Amino acid sequence: QVQLVESGGGLVQAGGSLRLSCVVSGSIFSINAMGWYRQAPGKQRELVARITSGGTTNYADSVRGRFTISRASAKNAVYLQMNILKPEDTAVYYCSAELRYGTTSWGQGTQVTVSS
Repeated sequence: QVQLVESGGGLVQAGGSLRLSCVVSGSIFSINAMGWYRQAPGKQRELVARITSGGTTNYADSVRGRFTISRASAKNAVYLQMNILKPEDTAVYYCSAELRYGTTSWGQGTQVTVSS
C-alpha cells in the first residue's frame, strides 16, 4: 500500500514560481514511476511530468522547459518545480505512483492558481 500527500500549491502571479512536494509512505519499493498530473475545471486530467525508477523523465509539451520533476533517492518524495507560471497552468495538481502491480495510487491534490 502506498500513500501520497501533496503540498506546496497556492496562488501566484503569472511569471512566478511554485514548488510542489509529494511525500510517499508505505511500500515505496513497489513503485515503478511517479508523476504529476493536473485537472482544470471542465477538462480531463492530463500528464504534466513523469519520472521512472530509472530516472527517465517526460513532460507535457506545454510545460517543457518551465517545469522540472525530481525524486528523492530514497523514493520517499517527489517534487515539481514550476517556473514562469502562466494562467493556463491553473489546475488541481495530483501526485501519482505507478505500482509494479499494474495499479496507480493518487494523492488528494493541491490547488495551483496563477493570476494574470
